[in-house]
Amino acid sequence: MIQKTTLPKADTAEKTRKWHFLDASDQVLGRLSTKIAVLLMGKHKRDFCPNVDCGDFVVVTNTDKVRITGNKLEDKFYFRHSGYANGAKTIPYKRQMDNDSTRVMELSVRRMLDDNNLRGRRMKRLRIFAGTQTQFAAAKTAKPAAAKAAGTTETDIKE
Repeated sequence: MIQKTTLPKADTAEKTRKWHFLDASDQVLGRLSTKIAVLLMGKHKRDFCPNVDCGDFVVVTNTDKVRITGNKLEDKFYFRHSGYANGAKTIPYKRQMDNDSTRVMELSVRRMLDDNNLRGRRMKRLRIFAGTQTQFAAAKTAKPAAAKAAGTTETDIKE
């Protein structure tokens, strides 16, 4: 007997995307980033397929209040290189959090996603804010019809 495997279509995934609103205050950076990566990839869904972009939208607020464990406040550095000689730059975690806490969350989630063509699309569905005020606050409490009018593409809004 032949069993047929059903694969989700890309247009079906577009129609079933949900919005998740996460508060990062007093949460550990790595654990929260793991939850966000799972939501962006769609691994929490029944019809997950690794080669189809079936993840949800994620809005993260209060990234300036995120915690880290251990002695990483002094020991963790962010490294980048310009490509030129002597172009290496290292920024301590504490200074990066003071400058731009959203970048810390973005890098953490980005590095947890697969390094393939879908990573850019998944990162576009992630919205990160340092404070509590967002442009998506109205969509969080709105009815599905009002959420669609507010510019969101998903009618099913989830906390």
